[in-house]
Amino acid sequence: VQLQASGGGLVQAGGSLRLSCARSGTIFMLNHMGWYRQTPGNQRELVASVTTGGTTTYADSVKGRFTISGDNAKNTVYLQMNSLKPEDTAVYYCAAEVRLVTSVAFTTFWGQGTEVTVSS
Repeated sequence: VQLQASGGGLVQAGGSLRLSCARSGTIFMLNHMGWYRQTPGNQRELVASVTTGGTTTYADSVKGRFTISGDNAKNTVYLQMNSLKPEDTAVYYCAAEVRLVTSVAFTTFWGQGTEVTVSS
């Protein structure tokens, strides 16, 4: 399973960015996909996630500003980030919790990370 993230960059405060994460590889079942972020010296934190049924979860700090969505046909999840703040600056990672054909347990796979920088 591979996750290819894209869409990061430099943006001014108040601006918008859209992250994409495309999943490839054979799986038996997908539980959910999500976006996490990490800044130097801090733990990776959940930003938003979406289940295959469409249930979404957001960190309190991004509610009302970020929207996660999935395109099951394209095996892709998106994170629309609006009203960006300098504190949103981080490396953003996409993740997918899947069950492989050869396993009975779910495993989390990670993308390579894409950097988001919000200038004040």
